[in-house]
Order: sequence, then C-alpha cells, then structure tokens
Amino acid sequence: MKFYISLLCGLYCCTALWSQGPPITADKPIMLGGNSFTVKTLTEIRTTERGTSTYIPIMLHYLPTSNSLIAVHTPIVSSNLGGIGSDFDLADIQVLGKYQFYRKDYTGKTFRVVAKTLQTLPTGKALDLIGLSTREYQSYFGVVSGYETLKYGISSELGYNWSPNANLDEFRAKVGFGLPLLKPQYPNKQLNLYFEYTSTWLHQRDWYQLLYAQGVQLALKNITFDLAIQFPLINEVSEGRKLKQSIFLGTRYTF
Repeated sequence: MKFYISLLCGLYCCTALWSQGPPITADKPIMLGGNSFTVKTLTEIRTTERGTSTYIPIMLHYLPTSNSLIAVHTPIVSSNLGGIGSDFDLADIQVLGKYQFYRKDYTGKTFRVVAKTLQTLPTGKALDLIGLSTREYQSYFGVVSGYETLKYGISSELGYNWSPNANLDEFRAKVGFGLPLLKPQYPNKQLNLYFEYTSTWLHQRDWYQLLYAQGVQLALKNITFDLAIQFPLINEVSEGRKLKQSIFLGTRYTF
C-alpha cells in the first residue's frame, strides 16, 4: 500500500519555476545553458524525538551542456542526539548526475524530463541520520519531470535508493507546486511560494513518512534566498525516531 502511495505522489508533481527560481526541498528538471556553474547551500535544522541536528552542505553544480549536470555536495553536520552532542564533522559526501532526455517547448510554457542519479559516499559519522550522515554507501536513481508556465510550475520525482550494506533501501516520491507572486520582469525579481510534499518508504524498516514543506523564496537576478519549514503528515516510524520538524535556510548563486 505504501509503495502505491509513493507511486501516486510521483505521478503528480514537485515545484520547478526555474524562471523565478528552483524549488527548495525538491529537485528541478529545468537547466541553465551549458558551461554554467551554481554554488548553493541549503542548511537543514532537523528536530526528531532523538534530538536536533544541523546539516550544512556546500554544493557546486556544473552544466557541461544545456542538458547535463554534474555536482559534488560536501556537507558538515552537528548533532545533539540522546543528550550526546558533537561538534561540526564531515557528513556523507554526495555526487550528483542528471541528464535531460526529453524537452517540449510551447508558447509561454515547457515540459521536461530528467534522469537523475545520486551517489552517497560513506564519509560521515554513523549517526543514522537518514539522508545526512549514516556512514553507508547508497545509490539513488530517479526520474524528475516538470511543467512550467509563467503563472505556475509543477514537477515530479520518483526513484529508488539502494544501500547494499544497511537497511536504508527506500522508495521516494515528491509532489508540489510553485506560485510566483509578482509578474515576470527583467532583470529577474520574484517572490515565490512553494508547496512541497515528500513521500518516503524505508520498506526494510517498515517506516513510512509523508512530509509537507511550506516555503518562500526571494529571487533576484542570479541569486535566490530560501526559507521553508517541513513537518510530517504521516509519521509511521519507530517510537523515539519520529520527525518533529525541519527548518531549511538556503541560498544559490549562478554564474
């Protein structure tokens, strides 16, 4: 049943208003022109029943062509779990690759589909902070699609995360919408609202979560500032491990 919930969520969509700025907790199928760089960070302050962790990634994205992307995410994490605190340490480094294999443009709108892989390297501490620091190799493959107009954006992601040495295998789907509050203008200046859902099922642990993130973004020319709060709508996780909320603070600069 949980797999079908994830599948249905993936068949809907996740925000991608690239002309006004990319989504906050989701991914995007829309890419810039070739030979461009983006430096970004998206700090997550995650509070669970175990305690609070702060995750700060430094992400460098490079587009060799207009339909391909490679990236390296180098994060640090600080945690206070079960009363045991730690200073900032290296978390799990991630290597991202994306390839846009379908694009259909219309007047004032576009639809695109991207294949995505995310390789997680076991460089962090074994904190069992899923998606942040587990010290386990993981390999994710998914498909991101999106439909963008001048008035709104929708996109979707559906994929599977494989971990050969730990019980972290996961079906993942995301759905959401982006709404610009200002009329399109040049140079770009936009205030966006984002409504983003994440469906995640760790079937080996029998954990299921449906998360909702409410976000706001200020986009100015080639820089964006992000703020979002995420909380669970469904939280079928072992007692003592349930998510209370996550706060996201981020910025992106493209050159």
